Amino acid sequence: MDMTSGHRISIEQGSQRVRVVKDGQVLAESTRPVVLRETGCPVRYYLPPEDVRVDLLTRSQTSTHCPFKGDAAYWSVAGADDLVWAYPDPKPEVAEIKDHFCFYDTELG
Repeated sequence: MDMTSGHRISIEQGSQRVRVVKDGQVLAESTRPVVLRETGCPVRYYLPPEDVRVDLLTRSQTSTHCPFKGDAAYWSVAGADDLVWAYPDPKPEVAEIKDHFCFYDTELG
């Protein structure tokens, strides 16, 4: 989709295996990530909540605003503040990422 001033976001349903491991503990593992590519940003993998160990996450007070995606909420795990984010109510153009979790560090394969 075209955004203002050449900013672009594309979203596709992925099938690659994505794992998130922190201090030896698997926090998430999915073969159905939503792949988001955004101008000037690394590729991000948004994982369905069923594939995330939400029992290990603690909601933080942090929130950020993206003019293209909306307002993000953050979660922490032991030893890593604000490691995970999600868009509970994203802008309609990126509705596919609603309630999916995105981690700063992911492994493919």
